[in-house]
Amino acid sequence: MFSRIAVALALVIATLIVPANGALATQTSASEVSYHRSVTAAAPLTMPRNSTRSVWTSPVFAPGFGFTELVASWNADTPAGSLVEIQMQASPDGGYWTKWYVMGRWAYDDTVFHRTSVGGQGDNDGYVAIDTFVAGKVPMTSYRLQVVLTRASAKDPSPTVNALGAMASATPAQFAVPSSRGYSGAATLPHPVPQYSQEIHAGQFPEYDGGGEAWCSPTSTTMVLGYWGRSPSAADMAYIPASYADPQVDYAARYTFDYHYNGAGNWPFNTAYAGHFGLDAFVTRLRSLDEAEAFIRAGIPLVASIAVDPNKLDGFLFKSSSGHLLVIAGITADGNVLANDPAATSDATVPRVYDRAQFEDAWLNHSGGIVYVIHPASTPLPPAPGQPNW
Repeated sequence: MFSRIAVALALVIATLIVPANGALATQTSASEVSYHRSVTAAAPLTMPRNSTRSVWTSPVFAPGFGFTELVASWNADTPAGSLVEIQMQASPDGGYWTKWYVMGRWAYDDTVFHRTSVGGQGDNDGYVAIDTFVAGKVPMTSYRLQVVLTRASAKDPSPTVNALGAMASATPAQFAVPSSRGYSGAATLPHPVPQYSQEIHAGQFPEYDGGGEAWCSPTSTTMVLGYWGRSPSAADMAYIPASYADPQVDYAARYTFDYHYNGAGNWPFNTAYAGHFGLDAFVTRLRSLDEAEAFIRAGIPLVASIAVDPNKLDGFLFKSSSGHLLVIAGITADGNVLANDPAATSDATVPRVYDRAQFEDAWLNHSGGIVYVIHPASTPLPPAPGQPNW
């Protein structure tokens, strides 16, 4: 929860940052967002033969605006005994460069290495709040990514990075909600998203963030994996007691768990987990529910990060939440949100309809519109806007 609060606070502070030219950044309801991919499945990263460590650095990318936050995400195969570390370096002016910040250390298997975010990296240039780089007093204008691949022995299989990208953004202190809707009629998916409750897992595997009541992110990710027909095998889940319903949720909590953050809500760890099942998955920000609706109309459900102020989301299970994730599964004819919300007392009560204005406030004004985009390569994304954020 703390990291989500810290990032939300940074979103507000970011609009008051003084750019390098000394002018106060303009506050508007528009969001500057860029998503750029540095590694694709067509040219994956692997280690040279006879090596136990290798480093790859991306070209510099400038999103075209001063950004105050950045989230990197990746898809990687990490055989047992291997690890990938994702780093980011940024510049405010193309001349001065920050140090390399560690955005995450990822290993799917947890028997040799523990996947983890890295704390204690803050300096005058910025800091990393679990999975998000937050700039200091001066926005950044360009960045590059770096991947460190390691394996225990040169004879072991190499880790492979199949996708690597980053979302850079400068979001306003306050979005104008509800946004106007450019579509008409309902937007629904070709088939239903499976319904999984996090609450029915309360007390299970408490070593993973206290158990199921905190598992909104892996539960939502599991719903989208199920939509695409992907799931761990029965053999994979054999360690889970047979009495536990929906064991794929327990499994996802274990394999998204961040051993530094002590939680299963690390955004890029959830998309990396989805990538393990052959899906293309990344983290970005959307500017409005219209952009989310474009994905629904393309047949792609989204996992969205929200926070709820007291009594400000009608139908939500709790009075409030400082950080929560759910699935956007459709849009009603009048523009409201069809959600699969894991904050439910049973699988049957997971589907909800949330008011458009209330949902956008909880989503845009608290996480800046964060979503997980998870889809097979055979299902194309909708056309990207002029400032591409996917």
